[in-house]
Amino acid sequence: MTPEVIYTVGQDAMIIAIKMAVPILMPALIVGLIVAMFQAATQINESTLTFVPKVIVIGGVLLLAGHAMLQMFLDYFKDLIRDIPSLIG
Repeated sequence: MTPEVIYTVGQDAMIIAIKMAVPILMPALIVGLIVAMFQAATQINESTLTFVPKVIVIGGVLLLAGHAMLQMFLDYFKDLIRDIPSLIG
């Protein structure tokens, strides 16, 4: 196993991790920004006001995109397992 192979496998794993994290993090970031602007405008500093909308949005994103994200991960994992003989030798 050469350093190039390890680099390539690690790079592919990081790309898959980013592809799986972005659909969850971006809507949560946007909702957090909107709630923060609302809190700044109304001067309401309630911690649950930021938490509950984010949880609802993350749950919705997982319901809508969870299957595609899981399929992306499973495809990567199957390819990785299939390529083990060529990666080792």
